[in-house]
Amino acid sequence: MKIKDVEEQVGITKKNIRFYEEQGLLSPGRADNGYREYGEEDLKRLKQIKFLRKLYVPIEEIKAVSSGDLSLDVCLQRQLYEFEQKKNNLEELQKFTNELLTSSSGITLDELDVDLCLDKITAMEREGHKFMDVNVTDIHRKKTMGSVIGAAAMILLLFIFGTLIWWGNMEDPLPIPVFVIFIGIPVVIGIFVLVVLIQRIREIRGGEEDEASKY
Repeated sequence: MKIKDVEEQVGITKKNIRFYEEQGLLSPGRADNGYREYGEEDLKRLKQIKFLRKLYVPIEEIKAVSSGDLSLDVCLQRQLYEFEQKKNNLEELQKFTNELLTSSSGITLDELDVDLCLDKITAMEREGHKFMDVNVTDIHRKKTMGSVIGAAAMILLLFIFGTLIWWGNMEDPLPIPVFVIFIGIPVVIGIFVLVVLIQRIREIRGGEEDEASKY
């Protein structure tokens, strides 16, 4: 079956399927025409991957479980440990936030002793608790902004091109069919750019390839 059929049956995006192939988790066969041909074993493997990813199992550990280098029991035990750590972190965050709310009730942000709060957070981090890392860049947002800026620049150039054609036609009128063609070209390209931009944004939001560095 084709990748579109696999996408519909398993509920995993094409981008993720390609990503799992690149990671060596999937090795579909090839049809005579060179296109990938997915079988029942590929569907089974993708469902296994989807299940483990639902449990936040890292890609590298999925590889190890799939190859037999890591047992499923050990993999799940590691996840339980991770969940317990996250649970403890959340409990500490909840406790800290509740204490802050109680001790600082009614004051404004300007009146809050931020230095003292940061010192407390730093001390908790030294003890192993985790807070939001403000230095981490949101990769999805960064890529989305890059795509939007690139598309906007292209549309601006097309607008300038169309404006020049319009101005030139006012000075020296072109035959109507020629004018329509010249004006239509940037319009069609602009629509195409917008369609590609929308697809790119959906791809960025729908895939997990950008998160691979975490695993």
